[in-house]
Amino acid sequence: MPIELSAREVGMGERVVIGSLDELRRTGCITGKAGTQPICVFWSDGEALALDDRCPHMGFPLHRGTVESGLVTCHWHNARFDLSSGSTLDPWADDVRAYPVEVDGGQVIVSIEPDVDRTAHLLHRLDEGMSQGITLVIAKAVLGLIDEGVSANEIVRAGIEFGTRYRGPGWGAGLTVLTAMANVLPYLDGPDQGLALVHGLAFVSRDTLGRPPRFPLLPLGGIHDAARLGPWYRRFIETRSSDAAERTIASAVACVDATDVAAIMTAAVTDHVFIDGGHTIDFTNKAFEALDHLGWPAAAGVLPTLVSQTASASRSEEQGSWRYPHDLADLLGAAIKALPARLTAGASSRRFESDTDVAKLAWSILSEDPAEVIAAVDSAVDHGATAEELGRAVAYAAALRITRFHTQNDHGDWDQVHHSFTAANAVHQALRRSPTPDLVRGVYHGAMSIYLDRFLNVPAARMPSPSPTLASTDLDSLRGCWDREGLVDEAGTVVYRYLMAGGDADRVIASLGHALLNEDAEFHWFQTYEAAVRQARSWPAHSEEQALILTGAARFLAAHTPTRRELSQVVRIATRLRRGEALFEEA
Repeated sequence: MPIELSAREVGMGERVVIGSLDELRRTGCITGKAGTQPICVFWSDGEALALDDRCPHMGFPLHRGTVESGLVTCHWHNARFDLSSGSTLDPWADDVRAYPVEVDGGQVIVSIEPDVDRTAHLLHRLDEGMSQGITLVIAKAVLGLIDEGVSANEIVRAGIEFGTRYRGPGWGAGLTVLTAMANVLPYLDGPDQGLALVHGLAFVSRDTLGRPPRFPLLPLGGIHDAARLGPWYRRFIETRSSDAAERTIASAVACVDATDVAAIMTAAVTDHVFIDGGHTIDFTNKAFEALDHLGWPAAAGVLPTLVSQTASASRSEEQGSWRYPHDLADLLGAAIKALPARLTAGASSRRFESDTDVAKLAWSILSEDPAEVIAAVDSAVDHGATAEELGRAVAYAAALRITRFHTQNDHGDWDQVHHSFTAANAVHQALRRSPTPDLVRGVYHGAMSIYLDRFLNVPAARMPSPSPTLASTDLDSLRGCWDREGLVDEAGTVVYRYLMAGGDADRVIASLGHALLNEDAEFHWFQTYEAAVRQARSWPAHSEEQALILTGAARFLAAHTPTRRELSQVVRIATRLRRGEALFEEA
């Protein structure tokens, strides 16, 4: 019979009697408990050896395994462990805790030593999980680090360091998703915060798996200022000289302050029109947002990873849709040439009425005439609109394209409106960090991208109307919108009516986040959700603008659900294992 001691009887550094030596020799294995922790002692090669009696992989009792040649093999998934140390021969399973054993008066006694800080081990396990692409290992490591009191920023740091080290092409979708999830953590419900980190880290893992590592270039020798390095960097990006551009930006990180580095890099992105369909400005902005979490010292490892993608990115002025039937690149060129003078004149005579005029500008950007779109932005600049207001107006206009996206369009066209929205959000966030005239060019680029999306609002989806009968606390019906395909308008209507009845936008954000994280979400979904959160919170509470942005986000998610929901199930398994539940006992 196994011997059990109550938790009250077992303390740090105590000795626990597990059973008799005679029984151990006769049966080969005896079991007991130290508090709630099951322990098994094996007899192997004339020696008593003790381990936790739960396989660290999926919790199966190790005493039901097979002992041979100093190894115990778990019978559920065949993980193998060294009896003397608990170390595994199968890294996907993790090491099992081993205990010192002594025999005293014919009794087998296990010493329960104080728990050690497991942070270093868990960070190593996180690296192993990402390197092998094993989501369960990533999930268990994240949950363990949270339990150890490790901050979310430190977990994010581990993921970003891994992603920048092991992805030769540099910054990509994985690091973007991880940073986006770090940005929205404060708005998620507690249990969803760990799930968000697992999603981001799993994306980093997928984005690096099978890729060569990155070998960074060193900064130039000597000290250089922004006036020298900025033109160099832009020239090298212009000529697609990736190595020269990387050494230049590595030097800028070493010699120039953060604001100037941001100005240099975003200027190079906006030297051409809407490059790489908006991904480049989004990646660039996300890299700087990652540094908001990690601190500027991490810039040397992060910012140079952007260079290769920026140098190789496609340029929209080279595409037919931007040249015919309207030469949008030519229209943009004329407007941008006049922009510096307009900005100077507008700043001296502000006649822009903040949020009201920002919303009016956004609706004007939805015009079906590109000249009218540019004229509307020009007029806002003339009236003294700030860079932040210009960026917010374009982002709101892009959000309205999603809110008014008709389901008669091809399903793949959701990506079209998504690209304009997430790029516009990136420009807006970047303008808040570094409101330079060069970056304001991105406002005009974004406005033209929104113009090109006009056919996706023909016909425009009907805008939801408020309902005085809907209680402001009623979000319950939203849950059903994720379980059946096609409930796009229904999801948007629930969110809009809830908010316009006085509901809490933060509850909507948390609810949409829960829906996103419960799915096997793709890259664009994370981008759209995070951009919607940032944009919704840039407008006043209970405003029409906030409601319509979140309505669009709900419609986008409902258009893409349900999925198989595999990752969220993995995290539930990891959570139950940490609680000590016996998964193997269920039918």
